[in-house]
Amino acid sequence: MIEWVNTVLQGILTGGLYALFAAGLAIIFGVMRLVNITHGDLIVLSAFVAMVAIDVMGFNPFISLVAVLPIMFVFGYILQRSILNFTLGDDLLPPLLVTFGLSIVIQNLLLQIFSADSQRIKAGSLEILSIQLYENLSVGVFPLIVFIVAVFIIIGLQYLFSNTRIGRAFRATSDDAVTAQLMGINDRHIFSLSMALALLIVGIAGLFVGISTNFDPSAGPSRLLFAFEAVIMGGLGSLWGTLAGGIILGVSQNIGAKLDPGWQILAGHIAFLVILVFRPNGLFPRMRDD
Repeated sequence: MIEWVNTVLQGILTGGLYALFAAGLAIIFGVMRLVNITHGDLIVLSAFVAMVAIDVMGFNPFISLVAVLPIMFVFGYILQRSILNFTLGDDLLPPLLVTFGLSIVIQNLLLQIFSADSQRIKAGSLEILSIQLYENLSVGVFPLIVFIVAVFIIIGLQYLFSNTRIGRAFRATSDDAVTAQLMGINDRHIFSLSMALALLIVGIAGLFVGISTNFDPSAGPSRLLFAFEAVIMGGLGSLWGTLAGGIILGVSQNIGAKLDPGWQILAGHIAFLVILVFRPNGLFPRMRDD
């Protein structure tokens, strides 16, 4: 019994990482209705940026965020302002094609710079440190930190969108960009800020991915898939839904791995399909005013 409790608990903590993957994607889609195929590769890119900051400047892994977050924020703003803004419109195909192309470009640039070798960000004793909850039941300190950070980020985003002036601009632009322009809101600037905000979260997720598992230039698509599944299970536009979707995905994968190591990823996909059958709009399909 304790083994199953431990399996579920580890799955919940894994869900925190998936929620970080999904939160940035949810912001991008919620504000711009842009399906960003490059999202997973941006997570991997941020992991490499963190690795370079740590290796070159000798930063502690968490201190490396001081360099990673501004870089990803500026990169996100420039990317949206200079390229992706021109793809937005009623047709979803142009942003899909452009972000797919960007995904290929990022993967190949990383491959040229860092080779195909698998990389890992070392965090010392934190990687194995754990808290004993009960006999044969413990939680890793690092996964717990990731989960807590994910919850606080979602709380912060919820406050930002619901209680601040810029948040109201985000919501107004999402609801009707043309009317928002008539009210004096620069929709192109807002779209760029939303991408920059999303890449701030991606920067944190990238560091956590680099510490928790090996990564290489081709690892982006699997991160994108987990992010999509968490967003869709939780409900498009719901920030808390991304956490719920991430937890469901993490628990499903851990239960699958418990039954058979080869079922880990498959179990997550099955949970995704089951929720789509019974709740096609996701568990919490509300738009940011939940």
